[in-house]
Amino acid sequence: MRAKALKLILAGLIFNGVSYTVNAEEKFRVCADPLHPPYSTNKLDGFENKIAALFAKELGQTLEYTWFPERIGFIRNTLNATIGDSEVFKCDVIMGVPAGSDRTLNTVPYYHTTYLLVIAKNRGWDDISSLDQLTNLPLERQQSIRIAMFDRGPGTTWLQQAGLLDVGIPYQTMSGDNENNTAMQIEKDLKAGKIDMAILWGPMAGYVLSQSPINSYTAIPMISSPQNKFDFSIAMGVRYGDKARKEKLNQLIHAKSNEIKQILSEYNFPLLQLPVNAVEKEDDDD
Repeated sequence: MRAKALKLILAGLIFNGVSYTVNAEEKFRVCADPLHPPYSTNKLDGFENKIAALFAKELGQTLEYTWFPERIGFIRNTLNATIGDSEVFKCDVIMGVPAGSDRTLNTVPYYHTTYLLVIAKNRGWDDISSLDQLTNLPLERQQSIRIAMFDRGPGTTWLQQAGLLDVGIPYQTMSGDNENNTAMQIEKDLKAGKIDMAILWGPMAGYVLSQSPINSYTAIPMISSPQNKFDFSIAMGVRYGDKARKEKLNQLIHAKSNEIKQILSEYNFPLLQLPVNAVEKEDDDD
């Protein structure tokens, strides 16, 4: 097995039609979804694509992707998967993971944002500019709300607590659709009038807002409370045990923080200040 891996290192290989060079010092190898705007796409126009390109350039490495839909089994089939029966992993970095996730060894966070309530204008809801106004509507108006409700997440919990669960239109967090990810489907359904509102994670809300003329939507930030947490930090993930790569990414996150903020600012979602404890605390794989 080790002799085969050595041959692969010296010669490179082709697997599933994709050429791989396994010297990690020459490649910045990213695990990503090919259809997951605004995060990543195979057109390389997502913000994770652009940050990966920034890091690869800084390291003097060639950027390389292993593409796989981000759904159940994503990490198993990318970051923790080897090429064939070799000892060579398919990729080394996931550009966006929840900072508290235990599925990967995580870097320091590089952005922090919150969920937003997105309301389509000119549908009879233009008077709503706060969550309190929505929850205090007369029962008759509440019953006419059409709001996206996901199979999991703080938005659905909030709807239940607000007594609005019955007016929710169900959506799956992971669509499994080869033509539309969840953000893309929500954007299309909002335009088509199938729904009028959605509580979306910041980047997803930003994608919806970016696909229509300015002032097509009202976007209301969801504020965390003791009952509901809506704001979270996002980090990058590597394999457990890959401490050297994690530390290198940490250095890049700090050194390129201004460039990262500039990239993120182009995607129409609020960038909140990183919590001090989130910046200082790093996951330990010992």
